[in-house]
Amino acid sequence: MSEEPGTVPYGPDWLRLDPRTVLVRVALFSGVLFGAAVPLALALAGPRPLGQAVAWVAAGFLLALAATFVAETVRVRRTRYRVGADRVELHTGLLVVQRRSLARERVRSADLSANLLQRLFGLVKVRVGTGEHTAGDSTLELDLVTRAEGERLRRELLARAAAPAGSTDPDGTLAALDPRWIRYAPVSFVAPVLGLAAAGAVMQASDWFGAQERVISWIGDRFQDVSLVWMIVDLALLATLAGAVGALGLWVEMWWNYRLEREPGGTLRVSRGLFTARSVSLEERRLRGIELVQPLGVRLFGAARVDAVATGLAQNDGDKHADLKNLLPPVERSVADRVAAEVLREPVPPTGARLAAHPRAARARRVRWALWSVLGPVALLALLGAFLTPVLLYVAAGCALVGVPAAVLLALDAYRGLGHTVSGPWLVTRSGTVRRATVVLQRSGVIGWTVKQSYFQRRAGLLTLTATTAAGAGAYAVLDAGQNQGLTFAAEAVPELLAPFLEAVPMPEARSTEG
Repeated sequence: MSEEPGTVPYGPDWLRLDPRTVLVRVALFSGVLFGAAVPLALALAGPRPLGQAVAWVAAGFLLALAATFVAETVRVRRTRYRVGADRVELHTGLLVVQRRSLARERVRSADLSANLLQRLFGLVKVRVGTGEHTAGDSTLELDLVTRAEGERLRRELLARAAAPAGSTDPDGTLAALDPRWIRYAPVSFVAPVLGLAAAGAVMQASDWFGAQERVISWIGDRFQDVSLVWMIVDLALLATLAGAVGALGLWVEMWWNYRLEREPGGTLRVSRGLFTARSVSLEERRLRGIELVQPLGVRLFGAARVDAVATGLAQNDGDKHADLKNLLPPVERSVADRVAAEVLREPVPPTGARLAAHPRAARARRVRWALWSVLGPVALLALLGAFLTPVLLYVAAGCALVGVPAAVLLALDAYRGLGHTVSGPWLVTRSGTVRRATVVLQRSGVIGWTVKQSYFQRRAGLLTLTATTAAGAGAYAVLDAGQNQGLTFAAEAVPELLAPFLEAVPMPEARSTEG
């Protein structure tokens, strides 16, 4: 390639971004400008003729597009990259020139993403990262290159000489989209959140146009013959329905064309997305386990999703992909167990292992927490009702009537969810009720144990044992295990860490609970 003034010499191994990047950026910015131009033209049309207002806005529109075209053309021409034998390099900038590089031995990810417009042009964004918890310096972004170039870069940067030692599993597809999985979307936590967001958006938009009072009056007219309680129930149902529809649409956008594959050389690849296509690669040598996640609604329907516990997945604060660890969407529990076993290269799913249950004192602690969480606010409402208005007394009574049984049921369910065991090279721990998680963690990946006992735990003979690892969340807890039970588990799982500090004492055989 030709050499430009004021730059280092660029040889033929230096490559440019695709020139069509300019068109994509200009087209995207024109959509943003158009969305702002319409209300601006209407606002300017008040004190002056509409034609004059439109002409002014159109002139500004064209000027902004021209400036964007020039800026993007300069950016593309001034951006070069290359993949050398030892380093990945990126040079960009006009007034302030940035020259960044990553050592190839530190590269842990090469992920591709493309929104609908970029896909129409056959382009992708390539994000090369080291997986370190540092801002900016741990990633390089190529925005944009052709899909073929992106695939070439991904294969080259993640190429490994051989699969993990002792591996007999063939490469290929581990899981592919089953449209029936969409039935779990409305029962996720996303649905009520989207319903509340939709209701808030309606009220906010009506406020912008000065029509909020008319909207409230219209809603009141629709429910004028309905009691306040039933009106609240009906509105909640409508919001839930809107949230369910939104959850279905979000699921389709996120998981359409989903595929989980094991590629030659020991790399797991997740590809998915309808409008924004994503491709995330994970080296198996960075995998330290999996997490089987069951939010309450999903669990009631017998489903679970699978997340990776791996090093190098946490990106810097500018990362737009917050779901890099997702290997499988909510699916039938049997399918999740099978995929988890195949990902871990195990013949039997460790997520199905029988777990040792925790002492009954752990159940009593959860019931007490649940009762306090309900009776505390109820007592406050009752106190305010005694001094302010009897209405609060009725509210307190209703909250107690509904909240106490629900809290006790959740507490008992949380206790039944507690469990832990050692299964071959893995330690397994489970906890939670609103979000139940079964963590399968590689024993060799545990680098330390943290033992905690509160005053009440000491009185009850319990402790919380936390396994520290360099992967995933960094720490995974075994909550409220018996003292002897928990320490024996830690010594068995990773003998070299705690064994020198433990003295064997007799203990009764632990009960077992279902995996």
